[in-house]
Amino acid sequence: MFHREAGVFKTSYAADMALYPLPIAKWTVAALALIFVVIVPLTLHDYYLSILNLIFIAVVGALGLNILVGYTGQISLGHGAFMSVGAYTAANLAVRLDLPFWLTLPAGGLMAAFIGVMVGIPSLRIKGLYLAIATLAGQLIIEWTINHVPAISGGAQASIQVDRPDLFGLILNTQGRLYYFLLFFAVLAIVATLNLMRSRIGRAFIAVRDQDIAAEIIGIDIFRYKLLSFAISSFFAGVCGVLYTYYFGIANYEQFQLGVSIDYLAMIIIGGLGSVLGSIFGAVFITLLPIVIRTLMENVGSLFFTESELASVVSGTRLAVFGGLIIFFLVIEPEGLNRLWRNVRSYFRVWPFSY
Repeated sequence: MFHREAGVFKTSYAADMALYPLPIAKWTVAALALIFVVIVPLTLHDYYLSILNLIFIAVVGALGLNILVGYTGQISLGHGAFMSVGAYTAANLAVRLDLPFWLTLPAGGLMAAFIGVMVGIPSLRIKGLYLAIATLAGQLIIEWTINHVPAISGGAQASIQVDRPDLFGLILNTQGRLYYFLLFFAVLAIVATLNLMRSRIGRAFIAVRDQDIAAEIIGIDIFRYKLLSFAISSFFAGVCGVLYTYYFGIANYEQFQLGVSIDYLAMIIIGGLGSVLGSIFGAVFITLLPIVIRTLMENVGSLFFTESELASVVSGTRLAVFGGLIIFFLVIEPEGLNRLWRNVRSYFRVWPFSY
């Protein structure tokens, strides 16, 4: 009864285009802001704050990939490579030029966007599996370049140590301080994506995804919007890579290999393609999954396996569950966790009636 549009009248274009048109949506946002800004950081242990910090970083990356795959329909297996471009760009600028994070972070995103446009150029001619292979080639090329060009990474398997961000003299070197830092960028990415999808550009992305030939007929420059989608997605990925670098205090190409690209693809598939909320659900789910599996296996698996066997069993179990969940959602619920949430929300919109 409390989540219905009945009785909510819109008397202006601004009200009709509002990001949160229903009063309950505004109350929910205010309640979430109170919980995440005040209650959570003051009550949770540093360990749980570290998990939330990883989720915030994953949300930024998942949103970027969903813009490309979910909203524009361009398959990509190179998201991790774009993250590494942003990470190494920011690391080199911070270490060699001693630039602050508020310059290195956008610089990392812009460099990743430039590389993303270069990788996205073949999208005019190819699509589907062929585009996936092209982006996979981009992933491998970027990995090899970073690993073998000393000017970028310092040499094979080299790492670049990066100081933690300095905000007005305050070093963000604790989980609590990093929590607010990463929460800000996660919220910024969410709001930016929501507004992007309500704009002319977002509608063009969806038109290209649904039927690119029809979109071209009605006047949409599909090549331009495909490249723009690659640029925006790669910018988000680059920012995500920079956040990882500042969070861990190190830039290392092993953090952004092909497995990371697969993880982010799983996030948007399990969470829900073409959905901002689905990106959030997927980031939470995939970040917590290995932690839950490890905890369960350490408590239950110790009854069946020795301590030396447990590490390999945990790793294998994670991969098996991970692959099984992707297959499950692709077959049973292609729209992911977001669809399940919409079903629950729709139920309460008409409750106690059945229609």
